[in-house]
Amino acid sequence: MDELELLKKDWKKQEKNLPHIEAQEIYPILLKKSSSIVKWIFFISLGELALGVFLNVFLADSEYWKTVEDIHLKNGFIVFYIVSYAITLFFIYKFYKRYKAISTTDSAYLLMKNILKTRKIVKYYIFYVLASSAITAFVTFIFTLLYSSDFDNIREDMNWPKAIGFGLLVIIIFVVVLWLIYSLLYGILLKKLHRNYKELKRLEL
Repeated sequence: MDELELLKKDWKKQEKNLPHIEAQEIYPILLKKSSSIVKWIFFISLGELALGVFLNVFLADSEYWKTVEDIHLKNGFIVFYIVSYAITLFFIYKFYKRYKAISTTDSAYLLMKNILKTRKIVKYYIFYVLASSAITAFVTFIFTLLYSSDFDNIREDMNWPKAIGFGLLVIIIFVVVLWLIYSLLYGILLKKLHRNYKELKRLEL
């Protein structure tokens, strides 16, 4: 049982002639916990960016770019990578700002406000990743069907509704798996932030 839980336990027992625990004694602990959670969100997003750079720079060899060029998406992918990195860096900057805001606040009201803002930004980030991944995968799938030499012999006889339906099903499964991963990465942290928010509100600091 951590320090906050011990204080909360004593808080509930205060009516039994135990020493009264002031709300301001719990606030610094909630502040420290919230700051630590947002710091982890910041570190995880940095790790994601580093992993993306590694995969794109070191694993995207000439064969990869030749395949992309064959389906007429080379320029599109370059633009996508630039925009994607820019948006990711923007979110990382926002996470860092939330971390600094939470770690330096001296007001319970501002702490609650920053917690809500952090949760909202993380949800926007997850939505962006899922949406951009789904759109990129679908566009790549369609251009592969249209232009890849692997489909030259069967393209004319292809049942397009079934092919597109199959592609959509695979993409949906991929997005669901990605959502589960992000729920694991960020969901636990967001729930902890929400608990801190509810505790602050309950104490009415």
